[in-house]
Amino acid sequence: MNGVPEAVRAALLSLPRPRCAYVYDRAALQERARAVHGALPKGSTLLYAVKANGHPDVLDALAGVVDGFEVASAGELALARIARAGRASSRGSASVAAAGPAHEIHFGGPGKTETELAAAVEAEATVNVESALELRRLAVRAESAGVRVNTTLRVNRAAAVPTGSHTMTGVPTPFGIDEAQLPDVIELAWHHPAVRLVGFSLHAMSNNLDAMAHARFVADALAWSVATANRHGVALRTVNVGGGFGVDYTAPSGGLDLAAFARAAEDLTLPEGVRLVFELGRYLAADAGWYAAEVLDLKQTHGRWFAVLRGGTHHFRLPAAWGYSHPFSVLPVDAWPYPYDRPEVHDAPVDAVGELCTPRDVLTRGQHVAQLRVGDMLVFARTGAYGWDISHHDFLRHDPPAFLITG
Repeated sequence: MNGVPEAVRAALLSLPRPRCAYVYDRAALQERARAVHGALPKGSTLLYAVKANGHPDVLDALAGVVDGFEVASAGELALARIARAGRASSRGSASVAAAGPAHEIHFGGPGKTETELAAAVEAEATVNVESALELRRLAVRAESAGVRVNTTLRVNRAAAVPTGSHTMTGVPTPFGIDEAQLPDVIELAWHHPAVRLVGFSLHAMSNNLDAMAHARFVADALAWSVATANRHGVALRTVNVGGGFGVDYTAPSGGLDLAAFARAAEDLTLPEGVRLVFELGRYLAADAGWYAAEVLDLKQTHGRWFAVLRGGTHHFRLPAAWGYSHPFSVLPVDAWPYPYDRPEVHDAPVDAVGELCTPRDVLTRGQHVAQLRVGDMLVFARTGAYGWDISHHDFLRHDPPAFLITG
């Protein structure tokens, strides 16, 4: 109905008014993860990037489908370990090795604390090292624990990368080791026996929509890693190409063409003993989530209609952060239990705005509606990733949305 799946509609209408919620669909998460896994080059490892959506039910749904998790903080590491333990328990074993899918954890990010490095070592995570200093700090932690830690060096290469919403390498950024400094950091790794150097991490961009360009990037990353490992005597086991599969939020079903990527990458041959690691978040979770908010008021100022919502950018910040209008569907709610007239608007463009005291609290500008009434709900699809998790929840201290799980 009106572009809103029946299960989502039913879940939303079960809430007390004024309604405001995220709905996540477990089956949709798992279906997308299986499709992605099948499209990756043979021998690839698929990790879920927890930063996209750290809701425990999302991680639990994906734990049996992906090969592990990518985390960037101690908080995310704790969530990943819970999901990993749950997966092991469901298989009748507490052993990480016996847990099957979702047993790997990779820890990335440019600002790891001493506590986080210690937790990564204790969790037997692979650490994507961002600098020479971080390598030294990690080595001390591993030596103190009496273990060897698998490590990849994150490299900020000089090569250009496909276009996306964010570029991490090929330009000055705080991410990774400058390619020119890499020989010194590799040499440093040889002096720390507690560090087991297994390869390179080359995450370079976010939200790339060009499947062919992404396949070329992966092929180039693999070729560069093999050549660099040979040149420096690294026993290459892992080439981490990060994430970057894009989603087009303004198109009905837009985003990176998974089938086109699979065709372009099908001839990619991995050297024996070497695997590709993909860390995908947005592409796995976006389509499995809906954000919905009840219309609290309809008003017209200076000739423009505004639908004021019980919600806004403190719940779903992405449209304001990226400067685009996120499409919505109208979910009609016929009940009107109030003694006064019900405001409504017909056949007009409407701005969907939130309840915050700022004119930047805007989710959509100028979307045409055939009919919209106070008390109806606006449902924003494709909000399962980088929705709640990146938003400024505490501004004005409004109540949070409900979180509903279907599938």
